[in-house]
Amino acid sequence: MTLFLALCFVGVAIAGFSAFVIFWPLTLVHIRDRHPALADRFGAGAFLRPDALGWLLGRHYRQTPDRALSGLATPAWVALLTLLAGLGMAALLWLLSMVMT
Repeated sequence: MTLFLALCFVGVAIAGFSAFVIFWPLTLVHIRDRHPALADRFGAGAFLRPDALGWLLGRHYRQTPDRALSGLATPAWVALLTLLAGLGMAALLWLLSMVMT
């Protein structure tokens, strides 16, 4: 049963990854088009750059007075949290299953 729940959390992580792959590139394109200083800070190919992901996880997009940026970055933030939480819970349940056997 524990491994089944771990597999369910992997499914949650996949759903988070799918949403992240949709909203994060849209956010980066919006940044590239409307916030050149921020785009220069992230550089080219910012999709998996640690500073860009840290900016998203820290919710620093809220400091920019652009409602459209917030509207794109908030779902990307939720999706990234869902992805990380799903993988974290799956790993914990897998470790629990290893200890219980």
